[in-house]
Amino acid sequence: MAFGIVHFFPNGTKQQYDATLAAVHPDRSTLPKGQLYHAAGESDGGWTVIAIHDSQESWEEFRDDVLMPRLSKGIQGGFTTPPQEQSFEIYYEKEIRQSAGREASL
Repeated sequence: MAFGIVHFFPNGTKQQYDATLAAVHPDRSTLPKGQLYHAAGESDGGWTVIAIHDSQESWEEFRDDVLMPRLSKGIQGGFTTPPQEQSFEIYYEKEIRQSAGREASL
């Protein structure tokens, strides 16, 4: 079952996100194994990242083997604190793609 993650970085910025993304999954033409969707943007009081994985297991593998080890070592110019996290099993999903001048895949 698909699994969703919402990370909120209080006081986070686009520059910190870009530095963190470059360290965590630098090939922006693909997503990490098991990740189906990734979106990020400025939100009230910080920066929010939303990811959908094909399963809770693939999320935990990415989190435990890639994301958290790199964040805990510190990333130059990246986020300085761990995110506030909310996660959930996906009950319903539907995708409608419209060209709005946005990057379709990261």
